[in-house]
Parts: sequence; structure tokens; C-alpha cells
Amino acid sequence: MTPQPGQLAVICGPNGAGKTTLLKCLAGLAPGGTPRPREIAYLPQGARCEWGMTVEEVVTLGRLPHNDRDSRAIAAAIAATGIAPLLGRRIDQISGGEQRRTMLARVLATEAPALLLDEPTNDLDPAAAHAIMALLRGQARAGRAVLLVLHAVELALHYADRLLVMENGAIVADAAPLAAFPAAARAFGLAYSLDPTPRLLPP
Repeated sequence: MTPQPGQLAVICGPNGAGKTTLLKCLAGLAPGGTPRPREIAYLPQGARCEWGMTVEEVVTLGRLPHNDRDSRAIAAAIAATGIAPLLGRRIDQISGGEQRRTMLARVLATEAPALLLDEPTNDLDPAAAHAIMALLRGQARAGRAVLLVLHAVELALHYADRLLVMENGAIVADAAPLAAFPAAARAFGLAYSLDPTPRLLPP
């Protein structure tokens, strides 16, 4: 599958289904692959920076594929993620949610037309997770191709244009989120309800 410009697509499925492997292959990071950081920006699961760098310095790292410090691109990434008040702070001294937004800003600063992100909302509180998803949907609406790995199917239902369900290394559904939702429930081994609000239920 190929991420489409202007589209926010989500890959979901149980642990071990092959989601991260697929994302790495698409990013050119699998063995034998060819990374294209100017074209595809990749954010791995749990990405963080342990060095004592400031938030601003971390965001600036996003320009490394271009060998420049394009202030316009950096400023746009900072504005999109709302991290301007954090710029002088050390990244290892801010909250997990703030670190997640900083790492996302680094990815946005590359200005790559395709964004591939592995569990960008993992461990975030509900408000922060919704904020990240709204930000990424905005990036898609601006013309980028955005592909995420998510376990939070309910977030995909709310924000995604396309939902891909993986099971045992294969894509078993690829459709609009509501249409693919039953396949996601089956892959997770859960019941589901579509009335009045789609949601997963205990088995």
C-alpha cells in the first residue's frame, strides 16, 4: 500500500501483526531498503532524545536531510505543534507529552511530503492524543500523505480517512474506517458496537 497525498491513513492490528515492519519497509528502513528522508519522514514508536539538547535544537535536527537550518520550515513546525513556550527548555526535562510534540515537530521540519509515524499517541492522555491526531489530520489536509500505526481504533474512526487492518503479517481490510471497523474488532478478538457510537467491546 502507498500513502496518498491529502489522506490520513491508519494501520491497526494486534501486537505482532507486522504493523511496524510494514511502516519501516515503506520508509526504506528495512534491510536492503533505501531511506529517502527528504521524501518520507519517519517517527519510530517511543521516539525520544536523551541528550541535554534544547527543544529548539531538537526541532532543528529535522533539517539535517537538507543540510540547512531553514528558519521558515522550523518556525512552521514549531507553530504547528504549539511548542514555542518550550524552545529554551531541555528536552529531557519536559513532560512525555511535550517530548512527543517536540519529536513530531522535528519530523514536520523536514517538510517531507509523506509522514510515517509509529504509535504517535501512545502513552498520551486523551486530550493530548486528540490534539496530536487533529494536528496530523491538518497536515494531511494541507496535502501531505500521513500514515500512522495506532492501537487506538476509536481515534482512527474519528480522524482517519482510511483504515488498514493487519493480522498475521497480512492486510485483511483496507477501507473507510467505519467499513473496516468490524475487521479490526475481529483482529483484536473483541466484540463491537456500531450503535449509537462505534466502539470496541469486551469479548
